[in-house]
Formats: sequence, C-alpha cells, structure tokens
Amino acid sequence: MADLTVYEKPTCTTCRQLAALLTERGIDFEQVNYHVFPLPEEKIRELLRKADLKPADALRRKEPLVKELDLDSKSDDEIVAAMAEHPELLQRPVVERGDRAVLARPVERVLELLP
Repeated sequence: MADLTVYEKPTCTTCRQLAALLTERGIDFEQVNYHVFPLPEEKIRELLRKADLKPADALRRKEPLVKELDLDSKSDDEIVAAMAEHPELLQRPVVERGDRAVLARPVERVLELLP
C-alpha cells in the first residue's frame, strides 16, 4: 500500500505532471479524484493543517464561485464548508504522507515529503 496519497482531478495538467514525476521516480502513490469522491470538511481541515495552510491559501481564486459566493469576505470555516460542497474550489494536487501534506504547485513541492 502506498504511503503517499494524491488528491487530484485527473484532467488537471498539474495533477498529470505530478503523476508523471512520481511514476518516473518509481514512487508508489494512491490517487483520489476528489471531484468524484468529495472530501468532507474534516478531511479538508486535516490536509490544510498538515500542509500548514489557511483555507484562503488553498482556494482556487480563478473559479467563478469564489466571487459568486463572496468567499474573500468569509471565515475560514465558511471557506472550508464551500470547498466541501464545491470540490473545484480546492487547489490541486494536494499530496499527503503521514502527518505532513503539501499543495504540489509547482509539482516539485512533493519532494519535500519524500525521504
């Protein structure tokens, strides 16, 4: 079983680049398409904590929903709730390994989690 979990959207260019990087290096990883299997609020909070990110840091600012939902004026809890309800609001890919996580943008950030 892989101890590296990649939360991604398979059609995302950055996610595909990350998968290629890990595959080239022979690193086993589990892929979770969080657009098909949305992450509950608790999991989003856990990933943000592990990555030392605030919800606003992991928000996909280019998504029209950010403006529609006025997320720039919302609390952290409200942003996380919106991310759980609308997975496209969460930046990707997020990579988790044990008690650490990174937002792999650029994809080389994943190297911080590798031995």
